[in-house]
Amino acid sequence: MGPGRPSVPSEGFSPRIYLVTPRIEDAAALIDPLVAALGAADVAAVLARFAEADEGALITRAELLCPVVQQRGVALLIDGRTDIAARTSADGAHVTGLGALEAALEILRLDRVLGAGGLRSRHDAMVAAEAGAAYVMFGEPDPTGRQPGFDAIVERIEWWAELFEVPCVGFADSLDQVALLAGAGADFVAVGDLIWDNNKAVARTMRAVAERLMLEPPQ
Repeated sequence: MGPGRPSVPSEGFSPRIYLVTPRIEDAAALIDPLVAALGAADVAAVLARFAEADEGALITRAELLCPVVQQRGVALLIDGRTDIAARTSADGAHVTGLGALEAALEILRLDRVLGAGGLRSRHDAMVAAEAGAAYVMFGEPDPTGRQPGFDAIVERIEWWAELFEVPCVGFADSLDQVALLAGAGADFVAVGDLIWDNNKAVARTMRAVAERLMLEPPQ
C-alpha cells in the first residue's frame, strides 16, 4: 500500500481491495477460503484479525498466514497487535484511535505499514496522517459491530480525497456500498463479513467486488 496518490482520483482511477478477515482462532482453517479470495480479485492488503490468545499462539497464526498472503504480492497487516506485527514477518499493523497510533509508532520499524482507524473526527484523521499513518480508514465497525451512518462515511471520504495525499480506506458493508465508496474517492475499499458470510461463495463474492471496482483479476 503506497504512501501517496493524486489528491483527486484521475479519470479511470480504480480503488484496490483491502480484505479484512473474520476473527481467526484456527489460522489453518482460513487458508483455503483466503487463497480462494486472493485468487479471485486483485487485493492490496489483508488485515488479519485474531481472536484473543497468548502471544505465542498469535505469533504462530501470523507466521502461518504471512506466506499465504505475501507470495501473492499482497501485504499482511495485523489488527491491533502492533507487538505481534513487530515480531513476525507481517508487513505492518492497523490500530484504532490516536493513542494506539502514537504507541504503535514507537514499536514498528519505519519500513512497516501502520494504518489508523477509529478516527472520530476530521481533526483526528488529520492528526493521524501528520503523525505518520500510512493510511486512514473511515467507516469500520466498532468492537460492538456498529458503524457510522453510510452517508457520513461517503462525505468524509469525499472531503479527504479532495484535500489530502495520504491514502484513505472506506469500509463497505455491502456490494452496493463498494461502488459508492469508489465513486467518493476512496483509494482502497475494505470488505469483511460480506466476503466471509458464505465460505463456499468467497471467490464469487470477491469477483463481484472487483467488478464494482472495475479491477482486472490477478495474473
